[in-house]
This record gives sequence, C-alpha cells and structure tokens, in this order.
Amino acid sequence: MYKATELAKRDIINVTDGSKLGAVTDMHFDLNTGKVTAIVVSPSRKMGVFRAGREVVIPWERVVKFGVDAILVEIEAIPR
Repeated sequence: MYKATELAKRDIINVTDGSKLGAVTDMHFDLNTGKVTAIVVSPSRKMGVFRAGREVVIPWERVVKFGVDAILVEIEAIPR
C-alpha cells in the first residue's frame, strides 16, 4: 500500500515514449467504492514537455508499475 505523499515524490514515466511527465499533484476517487480512478500529473517547469500549467489526467488502469523512484504509465505520446 502507498500513501499519496509517497506517490508525489516519484517521477511519472511514460513507457510509450520514455518521457518524464512530471509529478502526481492530485488523485480522483470513485465515491461509491473509495477506489482511485485516476492520477493527475502536473509537469515540472524544467521539463518543457508540456505547456506550463497543463495537467494530465491518467486513468488508474494505465498505471503499469510502481518502482522505488518512479511510477510507470502507458499513455499515448503527448504532443510537444
């Protein structure tokens, strides 16, 4: 089991193209079941992959693996 604060400290990596997406800033929950349905990722200003301030909502089903330093997700490549 992971705490939300632990998730926020890990890099989010897209296995589709190897890009570093940013950090978890929020989570979506199903109020009926209490389960996580998505993670919200905000890019770091240093990354330049996204426009500043653009958040990406990643469905929980797209999370592939939790590692020590990173969380791997599989989503379509995001245009620069």
